[in-house]
Amino acid sequence: MIKHHPSRALLEEFVSGKLVSSVSVIVASHVEMCSKCQEVVAELTEQAALAAFEMEDDALLFDESELEEYELDKYELSAEFNMRFNESEVADTSNNEQQALAIQSITDLPALELGNLTNPTIELDDRGTQVSLPTAIRSIGLKEWQGIGKVSRARLTLDDEERRTSLLHIAEGGHVPSHTHKGFEITLLLQGSFTDEMDTYHAGDFIWLDGSQTHTPETDEGCVCLTVSSDALHFTQGVSQLFNPLGKLIY
Repeated sequence: MIKHHPSRALLEEFVSGKLVSSVSVIVASHVEMCSKCQEVVAELTEQAALAAFEMEDDALLFDESELEEYELDKYELSAEFNMRFNESEVADTSNNEQQALAIQSITDLPALELGNLTNPTIELDDRGTQVSLPTAIRSIGLKEWQGIGKVSRARLTLDDEERRTSLLHIAEGGHVPSHTHKGFEITLLLQGSFTDEMDTYHAGDFIWLDGSQTHTPETDEGCVCLTVSSDALHFTQGVSQLFNPLGKLIY
């Protein structure tokens, strides 16, 4: 069950198109996995549509003189239309026949087979571990996997200034040393689960962290995450310089 969601304010910015591309992609991926947020997005979309087409009450009102003028114009236009229609009716008959033949020739073509539309998957390791990709990232390129120990990462070819979007794989029994973040990090859990000092997370959970939080993610079963980071990790325990390569890897 999904417990962690984007804030309503973030979903409002998503619907309005104000988010940067990397954040928009990870929010869209969560919404695809989360029926609760799908309902919120549908509600916000409807509100945005109503607001866009909202008209002032007085714009819908006519005074009597405007209404009389409108009625006169309407009758004049109607008469002119009827005259022109009658003049061209014979000529249009042949055109209509040609259009009907053209439409029939198209509709008589055999139906195209669309094939299997199930979510494409990618293979994560030599044991055949696979993960389904959210729709929002299927058309984005994926660079080669790089790893240290049980942690590996493949960056998406999504150009969004200093923000980096990646797939992060932590194998069974793996963990990331205790750290905080110089910028922000958004994590969407795609598969598996992991635990830190704050909670246990499952597929679909959306976690936004910054420099005010410190955590040590660890997983028994292994997990795959979609992440967006604006800066490298900052390790808070042990000999931090030994972990610097890992911080750069995950970022």
